[in-house]
Amino acid sequence: MALKYSTMVPLGTSAAGFQLPGVDSKTYSLESFSDKNVLVIIFMCNHCPYVKAVLQRLIDLQAETGHQGVQLVGINSNDVERYPDDSLENMQKIAKEKGINFPYLLDASQETARAYDAVCTPDIYVYGTERKLLYRGRIDDNWEHEEKVTQRNLKEALDCIVAGKEVPGEQISSMGCSIKWKQK
Repeated sequence: MALKYSTMVPLGTSAAGFQLPGVDSKTYSLESFSDKNVLVIIFMCNHCPYVKAVLQRLIDLQAETGHQGVQLVGINSNDVERYPDDSLENMQKIAKEKGINFPYLLDASQETARAYDAVCTPDIYVYGTERKLLYRGRIDDNWEHEEKVTQRNLKEALDCIVAGKEVPGEQISSMGCSIKWKQK
């Protein structure tokens, strides 16, 4: 398990467009979420222990904030040839088993991950109505033990954005497994 930290893309960066298939057999693009005030892009996968540890928190966060116009979107960019656990079929299985309540998309070409400069799972990007980056950082301060969480950084950022307030300047990078890039 190669530990990586997110690259902390500059705030204000525009969201990159995409056209990706979801576990529900629909194709999604950035425009699919134009009716949402806040878009949370999460690069994630099925097999990473960091993602497994926080997945229920993300599901709960969508349930908690969806009525406020917040939309989470999971994107799996791992090489499914070398990591078959991350195949679309297995994504569908995990989505059903875990009750994932947000679109979970497959970036088979890895172009979307590269466009976002994503490096780890989970890697999180939060955009406001203008689809400019407002937050890129960790979910909370204890990925491994939810009961020991004292700071819900992502939720706090979402609360600020929904309330029209500025997101705190200090943002702590997310960490997780490296995205499994295709070999050239």
